[in-house]
Amino acid sequence: MNIEQDIDFELARLRRVAWRMDALFYIPRTNFSVGLDNILGLIPVIGDIASVTPSFWMIWRAYKLGASPGALAYMLCNTVTDLLIGSIPLIGDIFDVVYNANIRNYRLLEKNLAKRAATARDISLKDLPVQLG
Repeated sequence: MNIEQDIDFELARLRRVAWRMDALFYIPRTNFSVGLDNILGLIPVIGDIASVTPSFWMIWRAYKLGASPGALAYMLCNTVTDLLIGSIPLIGDIFDVVYNANIRNYRLLEKNLAKRAATARDISLKDLPVQLG
């Protein structure tokens, strides 16, 4: 396996976790999804802690994949916001269904890594010597 295949494999794994946590199934006739995060969030305290563990794991994997510090900070803010507001009874449960922090974090990571790869490609192309005729 080369590094690109490793990154693709890791992104696929993170995508599966994000969607299981936030979009295991959709509520009929709506655009809203329910995932393990929402189901676990119904259990006071323990459920919120259990649901935030995969979120922090995703941030750790994003760090290992080379996400920028800004992206990691934004992912952490999404996760902490989800944890704090999600901990409020009833209001937090509704917020969890709408906010989907794990999917937000996955999409942010995907965009960040694509941008970093494009920047690296641009820099490496500038370093190539120009050969004239």
